[in-house]
Amino acid sequence: MALASARRPALVDEVIAGLRGEITSGRWPVGSRIPPEPALIERLGVARGTLREAVRALAHAGLLQVRQGDGTYVRATSELSGALQRLDSELSDVLEVRQALDAQAARLAALRITPDRLSVLGELLARRAAAWERRDQDAWIEADHAFHQAVAAASGNTLLGDLYTGLGPALRRSMAAHWAEPGFDGADPRGHEDLLVALRGGHADRAALSATANIDATTHWHTAPTPAPPAR
Repeated sequence: MALASARRPALVDEVIAGLRGEITSGRWPVGSRIPPEPALIERLGVARGTLREAVRALAHAGLLQVRQGDGTYVRATSELSGALQRLDSELSDVLEVRQALDAQAARLAALRITPDRLSVLGELLARRAAAWERRDQDAWIEADHAFHQAVAAASGNTLLGDLYTGLGPALRRSMAAHWAEPGFDGADPRGHEDLLVALRGGHADRAALSATANIDATTHWHTAPTPAPPAR
């Protein structure tokens, strides 16, 4: 861990900056447990009260989550992402916001994406297709979301990526709840191949249209009335 010792004791802001740096750099990934209190006190060279105040501040901001008796975990990579994760939104609301984000992310990614990121997107679509073949709901949802998150990252816009990260948990929870109904079939076996083709070709408008069409299809699929059972 690359934490630097705090040279001036009892400076909570300095400790907050150090802890935030570990989170935003990815050295402490989302979902991971941060080092125990004694180890952090030794590395930072600060008093226990100073460390605890800094942790409380980051927990209040949504970056950390303190679990009594278990430890402290990374909840989000930014204050914005943490705030969004605390929202309990309807799936329809999330999809409407996601539609705007997906279109702009795809448009920018078509202009800025690198070969390495294109390769990652191809791998994620392969994972998505394999999960559908296995009828693995959790893996299908995770691969689908990871694809969209990767497109947002490829846009080169950090704020857009943070917004998408923040919406992720609410979106996955809502989708999982919907697909928990009897008869889950992994939705559409097709992925986002058209979008990937547009990104590879650098076609910004085509990429945006493809992203919008994907969300339109998802919205229709989620809101379509359930067919009545056949008459006996």
